[in-house]
Amino acid sequence: MSRSDKSSDKNSGRQGGGPRKNSFAKGNAPIKKRWENTKPQLNEKPQTPKKEVGGGIRLNKFIANSGICSRREADIYIAAGSVWVNGKPVTEMGYKVLLTDEVKFDGKTITPEAKEYLLLNKPKGFISTTSDERARKTVMELIAKATKSRIVPVGRLDRPTTGLLLFTNDGDLAKKLTHPSNGATKLYHVGLDKPLSMADMLKIREGLHLEDGLIEVDEVSYIENASKREVGVRIHSGRNRIVRRIFEHLGYEVTMLDRVLFANLTKKDLPRGRWRFLTKQEVINLKNIKK
Repeated sequence: MSRSDKSSDKNSGRQGGGPRKNSFAKGNAPIKKRWENTKPQLNEKPQTPKKEVGGGIRLNKFIANSGICSRREADIYIAAGSVWVNGKPVTEMGYKVLLTDEVKFDGKTITPEAKEYLLLNKPKGFISTTSDERARKTVMELIAKATKSRIVPVGRLDRPTTGLLLFTNDGDLAKKLTHPSNGATKLYHVGLDKPLSMADMLKIREGLHLEDGLIEVDEVSYIENASKREVGVRIHSGRNRIVRRIFEHLGYEVTMLDRVLFANLTKKDLPRGRWRFLTKQEVINLKNIKK
């Protein structure tokens, strides 16, 4: 787990050094980090499908661009009546649609926009929304030049919290990663205003009853080679401000909260405030997470 982010401005400020490798210790045994062996490139943009000019885009290409299947497979689904355009089934080969048309595949609305997956190492002072009525800074400002696709954050990190935040326009994956029955694994580095007592640590391990019910963590331990004011928490729950509320419930103030792992994605080679697109293998791994 990183206690601080090291960054450098190599390659136009896009590349940076990796975080310091701290790990949690449960008792005296440290939790080993599982870094990715591959080193993805920062701010590397995937290819976006080209739009046809004039009389629209062929329906099979529209479906293929949405990421559902190949054009040849799309023709089979079209012939089978699985595709509807503007409320009517279409079985005609070569049928063209406009980008403004409503296209449904097996009852679900689809778009020809390529699926994109972006990981940000969020700094303090930004809220995790697409817009804010009070004109506060949002995380969308940090990724404004990344893509023209309508990607949104998966879950939230509150304004003072730092660390990993995933963005995508893949609604199905976003729902999977935030669904209460699943919940992606999240690892937090927590700084407290006073040392965490062993008695309170045991209470957290056993589960706490908060105002919205019982909350159980996967693991909690002191940060190795640090004071007992620094704690690591591994958790699946996506409840609002859950880590802060756990410690506040026991009379502690959280002075620092950093998410260092999200769904097996880490901050390796991703300095604070930087972003990168996920590798193909990382996307596959996310989609294979079981509910």
